[in-house]
Amino acid sequence: MNFFWVINGKRMKQYLIIIIASFFAALIAFVEAQDLEVFKTKEGEPRAIYKGEKKGKKIALTFDVSWGEKRIHEILDLLAEEKIKDTTFFLSGEWAERHPDIVEKIVKNGHEIGSLGYRYRSYTELEDSEIRRDITRAQQVIKDVSGQSTDLLRPPNGEFNKNVLDVAEKMNHTIVQWSINPNDWKNPGADRITESVLSKAKGGDIVLLHASDSVKQTRDALEQIIQQLKKDGYTFTSVGEMIANTETKRNEIK
Repeated sequence: MNFFWVINGKRMKQYLIIIIASFFAALIAFVEAQDLEVFKTKEGEPRAIYKGEKKGKKIALTFDVSWGEKRIHEILDLLAEEKIKDTTFFLSGEWAERHPDIVEKIVKNGHEIGSLGYRYRSYTELEDSEIRRDITRAQQVIKDVSGQSTDLLRPPNGEFNKNVLDVAEKMNHTIVQWSINPNDWKNPGADRITESVLSKAKGGDIVLLHASDSVKQTRDALEQIIQQLKKDGYTFTSVGEMIANTETKRNEIK
């Protein structure tokens, strides 16, 4: 007796989507279970920092800045009022070039500077040579206006792939991501931003915030975040200090 199998193409496509979705869900669960903090090469060198060491109750506040000049003054003034130095501002080179006085204020107030690249265009869309040029130009501009050299790089929009990692490593830059992202740029409300950070905060966290003019609630949320974290016994550190004084767990990216 002969048997014939009739395959429903639409149903097979649905099954395939479910299988793929299940795979990625399992992958995410695995990564979270491993407490992924750093991507590394096969040789074991860190490639993209997400988080520092848990013990010590230190948290790194980081701020991305790519346009505008109003909100950043509000944030810098608040940090000064709270007597907090040692945060990290990731600046686009194009913005730093237009606002050398604000860059000077950031440095004078004791904060660290990292790079967002020059033009704030996703590196995953660029050729390797274009990425190198953008990183180099941003690094030179930041040094010219701040007097500081930086090897900390947060790719525009946080987007990277293996090529970006390879280029950054060859240029002696460390890619810095984050472990907490309250999406303050969406302006969901100061209380919601605050809760998003405080509900997850642990020692070693790197918090992503913004200081461009598009954020309207970050300053008020930041005040609540700082005051509560202080009450909970946390102190604040720059990304550079966190990297220098931490033992990091590593997982390989291919």
